[in-house]
Amino acid sequence: MSIRFDDRVAVITGAGNGLGRSHALFLASRGARVVVNDLGGAIDGTGADVGPAQAVADEIAAAGGEAVANTDDIAGEDGAKALVGTALERWGRCDIVINNAGILRDKSFHNMDLDDFKAVVKVHMLGSVRVTHEAWPAMREQQYGRVLMTTSAAGLYGNFGQTNYATAKMAVIGLMNALKQEGRKYNITVNTLAPIAGTRMGGTIFPDEVMPLLRPELVTPAVAYLVSEQCTDSGRIIAAGAGHYAAVAMVEGAGVDFDATTEVSPEMLAEAWAGITDLSAAAPYDEAMAAVQRIFANLSPGGGG
Repeated sequence: MSIRFDDRVAVITGAGNGLGRSHALFLASRGARVVVNDLGGAIDGTGADVGPAQAVADEIAAAGGEAVANTDDIAGEDGAKALVGTALERWGRCDIVINNAGILRDKSFHNMDLDDFKAVVKVHMLGSVRVTHEAWPAMREQQYGRVLMTTSAAGLYGNFGQTNYATAKMAVIGLMNALKQEGRKYNITVNTLAPIAGTRMGGTIFPDEVMPLLRPELVTPAVAYLVSEQCTDSGRIIAAGAGHYAAVAMVEGAGVDFDATTEVSPEMLAEAWAGITDLSAAAPYDEAMAAVQRIFANLSPGGGG
């Protein structure tokens, strides 16, 4: 099976450096036409420079591919519209959206200015919402689309000094979980990448000696598969980095059921706490109602205990 992207159009945000650059170069090498979006700012989101996006677009063109540079700010509604509009005007379609752009403004929550919180959320979360929202009508109309969100271990598990970043990175998983339902009948898949890579942002937390092992090129194969025609899974979270690839899932334990027709006290919960928090029989749910129906089972005759 050869995975290619001939005649597909990909919009990749934050593609001037690091992971986004790697994704853009790889998809283009497999036939995709790529809109290379990058504001060209610093890690904290300040400043702008057309250079990074243009350099990647030029590199793709020099290798015989098709690409156009774009420096619109996806944190704003007009920027997202212009970005997706670039793909539609240039090539008449938008098949793939890779929401990769992000900034960092790390600081403990106690010391964090709310403007720094909002700035990070605007890029990571609202930027993903806006770009996806602009591409969604075209994907529905053409009955095909591949959307990829980008989360991180900080969002999945937490990290000191990154409340703004972690909040935004967990939010895109909620976005994916809803969109996977809405995209299903239109052949639109929505998945999420949890990368570990030695990029400008990663360089702030990883020691120098491991950086060569955290090449973005070891993350990109997961991206390429998730946005390919061959991948029909939707709602997946895939961790990728340093040659390691694994599914991540939110699960619910078997839990403890009390009779819903009687009173339940906090003391009863305290006594049953070991069973409530036992994840040995945990399982994921594909949608919210499946989890709700599990609760409803406790209301059926003979339920509870």
